[in-house]
Amino acid sequence: MSPHSSPSSLASPLTLRTVTAAEHLAYVRSQPSASFLQVPAWGPVKAEWRHESLGWFRRTDAGEEMVGAALVLYRQLPKVKRYLAYLPEGPILDWASLADPEVRLADWLGPLRSHLKQKGAFGIRIGPPVVTRRWSAAQIKEGIADPDVQRLDDMAPLERTVTGAAVVSQLHELGWQPQAAEGGFAAGQPQYNFHVPLTVDGRAKTEDEVLKSMNQLWRRNIKKAAKEGVEVTRGTRADLTAFHALYVHTAERDHFTPRPLSYFETMWDSLTPEEDDRFVLHLARHEGDLVAATISIRVGQHAWYSYGASSTEKREVRGSNAVQWQMIREALAAGATVYDMRGITDTLDADDPHVGLIQFKVGTGGEAVEYVGEWDLPINRAIYAAFQLYMKRR
Repeated sequence: MSPHSSPSSLASPLTLRTVTAAEHLAYVRSQPSASFLQVPAWGPVKAEWRHESLGWFRRTDAGEEMVGAALVLYRQLPKVKRYLAYLPEGPILDWASLADPEVRLADWLGPLRSHLKQKGAFGIRIGPPVVTRRWSAAQIKEGIADPDVQRLDDMAPLERTVTGAAVVSQLHELGWQPQAAEGGFAAGQPQYNFHVPLTVDGRAKTEDEVLKSMNQLWRRNIKKAAKEGVEVTRGTRADLTAFHALYVHTAERDHFTPRPLSYFETMWDSLTPEEDDRFVLHLARHEGDLVAATISIRVGQHAWYSYGASSTEKREVRGSNAVQWQMIREALAAGATVYDMRGITDTLDADDPHVGLIQFKVGTGGEAVEYVGEWDLPINRAIYAAFQLYMKRR
């Protein structure tokens, strides 16, 4: 539904069909924001998946109106022409309308199931971009200091959303199955994220207001980087090579598996032409040395910190804080309402090695948010069960 539709506007049934990338992008542009994993340019980034753009339509007195969109990624099972249909952080709907008991999720997901079944899907996975709970930075800080608190779940949230509860309830009723997220990280996208709100009382925050909400260490580090002469600039496609070298160095230090350079080149080639600021490479240098580098993505009013890298040398010049602050400033200037630092685990155990990640992000003064998470609908139960077994054995 469009933001201005009412429940009665669903009197005529919704229809769903394949749309062009241009139609899909036009719908994204008509919304305040959408996940970058649901823009048409994301399809070519996932080269190992086939992709399709879908649109929901309803009849009006003026003709036909597009009221929802989705990017579907099809992952083929080995040796058979059957697919998992995946809508990462999607579809793009007026999810807030589902807080109204008269609005039924079945009106959207029924046509989706029919279409994807026709396309050979044995199961569907969606990730509604709907927040269920929020915790403030102050709560998280207290939780880490409290030995009786191990996880976010151990603390009452600052907010439980009506929309989140409605979406979870309706998905259960429709036979969708929540996907277990170990420590907050699901098989696909993270269920827990860290957001820095860029508005207050319905207006944009000033840079000073955002700075004041940060803890003393963050403010000191941002000042130190400026005093040390750290310069943050935007990179070109050619600079991806330097970013990737630093990213591989970071992966070795922090023990994660890095993506190949070609992945970031494909992201650049696909996302950059779609929109200004869709994909931006930021480089922090000190006396010519690359000390930190990041990739940010923006869709409308939502800006994401997507990838980051930092040098082990010269950590004292605080390049990581400098580049984060520059990304926040640019998000503010672009009219973004949220700066999304992406995934965190749900641990608040001071002895857990993952707690350092949430502590770094908490310093910005933002909030931890829990999403509805990813949900599966088996269409062919036998093939879906075999797929689940295959994924467990990988």
